[in-house]
Parts: sequence; C-alpha cells; structure tokens
Amino acid sequence: MNTGSDDLGEVAVVDEAKADGHVGEEGADRGLGSRAPEYVRERRLLHLSWQVGVFVIGLAVVAAGIVMLPLPGPGWVVIFGGMAIWATEFVWAQLVLRWTKRKVTEAAQRALDPKVRRRNIALTVVGLVIIGVLAGFYLWKFGAVMPWKIKDQ
Repeated sequence: MNTGSDDLGEVAVVDEAKADGHVGEEGADRGLGSRAPEYVRERRLLHLSWQVGVFVIGLAVVAAGIVMLPLPGPGWVVIFGGMAIWATEFVWAQLVLRWTKRKVTEAAQRALDPKVRRRNIALTVVGLVIIGVLAGFYLWKFGAVMPWKIKDQ
C-alpha cells in the first residue's frame, strides 16, 4: 500500500499476510493494523480493553507533550512518541505517523541542499554581524553597565 498520497479519499487496506510480521528489514512494508498479541486479538472484549488502554496511555503522552510546548521540555518529540504509541493499535495513527516521517525526511533533504545551506550560512553571518554591531554600539555608548542601571545620559 502506498501511504504517500496526499489525497483526502485515501482508504487503508490491511494486508493480513504483512500484518503478522516484518516484510522488510526496517519494517517499512509492515501491514497496517493491531500489534496486539494473538491471544488478545482473538478475544473481542480483551482486545477492546487493550485498545482502550493503548488509547488512554497515548492520550496521556500526547497531553504531556502539548503541555511541554510552551514549557521547557521536548514537546514535539513527546507528541510524536504518543502518536507512535497510538500507531501500535490504530490504523489512522499509523498513516499519520508514516506521512509525518515522509515529510520530515523531505525537509531534511531540502535542508541539506547546498544552495539552501549557503543561504542559511549567509543569513546567520549577517545576523551575527548585526548583533555584533549593536553590542559594540551599546558598549561604546554606555560601557559595561546593565540596561536597568543606565541613568539618563
């Protein structure tokens, strides 16, 4: 199945032969669906409670990541960790995670483009020169005095 489509009408089809094990070394061709143990999947009530548990744990991790966005902490990493927990059980989360991985890989490849790297280095150098000039002007005008201790001069 190709999950690389950005079409809204994409439908996920679970391939039972691929869902039971790895096809490739990286598991990229692994089928979609539940990763619960076989004895859990065979019992409907147990499988439903398994899914509820996975959802609650994933929700707690995603909520912690959202809290970490404005606070110190690796917010996005934790959010994607919660999505990975959900992806062990839910097809929609597997599709979102695959799409996200593809977009991150594309962004990394664009960032490694020599033209983009030269532009980023040039912008960084210009920014550092501007900061240096401003810091030099401040030191020339006020000396090594903190801004809150400057009196009218």
